[in-house]
Amino acid sequence: MRVIGLAGWSGAGKTTLLTKLIPEFNRRGVRVSTIKHAHHAFDLDTPGKDSWAHRQAGASEVLISSAKRWALLHELRDEPELALPDLLARLSPVDLVIVEGFKRDRHAKLEVYRAANGKPPLHPDDPSIVAIASDTPLPDAGRPVIGLDDVPAIADCLFAKAQPLDAVLARAKGDF
Repeated sequence: MRVIGLAGWSGAGKTTLLTKLIPEFNRRGVRVSTIKHAHHAFDLDTPGKDSWAHRQAGASEVLISSAKRWALLHELRDEPELALPDLLARLSPVDLVIVEGFKRDRHAKLEVYRAANGKPPLHPDDPSIVAIASDTPLPDAGRPVIGLDDVPAIADCLFAKAQPLDAVLARAKGDF
C-alpha cells in the first residue's frame, strides 16, 4: 500500500477534488481507500435504528452488515483519538490510501489551495507538502504546482509522490 495526503484549509476543495480523483484512479485500475479526519462529533448511524441503540447502550464496537456493505463503528468513550498510523493499520490492503486532513502529520501531502478562500498557503511551513493543486499560479512554491482542475495530472502526481506504508509508519515513529 502507498499513502498520500490531501491537506488544506476548510473550503479549499479537498473533498470535491477527492471525489474526482477516486473515479480517475478507478479508471486506471488503482484500488483506492480513503481516511477522512473530522474535527467535530459526527454520526454515521441513524437515531432509532438498532445499531444506534446498541452504540447508545454502551457497546464498544458495532458491526453493521448487509449484502451490499459492512461498517464497523468503534466508540472511543474515554479513550484518546487514534493516530494516523493506527488508522492505516486497520485498513484492508489497497493500492493507494488517500488521507484527507491530518495536515499536521508528517506523511507526504498535496496541498489543495484556493486563493479565494482567503487563507495563507500551508506549504511554506510544511516540508511534507510535496506538491500543490491550486487555482492560481504560485511561482515561489518550490515544489510542483498543478491546476486545480487538471485531475489527470493531479492523479499522476499523487501516485508518483505516494509513500509506501512502511515508510509512513516509520516516519510517524521518528525512524526516518
